[in-house]
Amino acid sequence: MKGILRILLCCALPILLGLSSCIKEEPESDEVVSIGHRLPNFSVEMNDGRMVTNQTLLGKVSMIVFFHTGCPDCRQTLPRVQRIYDKYATEGVEFVLISREEVADSVAAYWQRNGLTLPYSAQADRRVYELFAHKRVPRVYINDRDGIIKHVFTDDPIPMYESMDDALSTLL
Repeated sequence: MKGILRILLCCALPILLGLSSCIKEEPESDEVVSIGHRLPNFSVEMNDGRMVTNQTLLGKVSMIVFFHTGCPDCRQTLPRVQRIYDKYATEGVEFVLISREEVADSVAAYWQRNGLTLPYSAQADRRVYELFAHKRVPRVYINDRDGIIKHVFTDDPIPMYESMDDALSTLL
């Protein structure tokens, strides 16, 4: 009996181990669009009532930021984007901050608590976000006047003020 059990273990164990590791799926890419791509067709209503689309951004340098106020990395990034907004908003740069799965009341409360003045569009779903990416926030897209994505920043690493500032200044 011991001999039969030993034979079964010797034969079955490699097969079972092989089955657990033989299928290796590639992780789904985070990106839908990346550097060099044209902005996808999108439309959002901003908190001030303006409609912003990929078409209204043509002719302007723009920064599109996807965020969620409960995200620790976003909480580090948003004040840095605010500093950039304070520096460039009067120079014609269009800032479009879009929440990922977060309602307007939640975003407005966070903005007020943290003294943010950036224009935002609260999106309760992922419809607009998924035109750009599948996962991970924050996401910062810096785009030229032709609607071409020139720089992308994500949470790996969390974007620093200087990096975003340098990227934006090269397009002005």
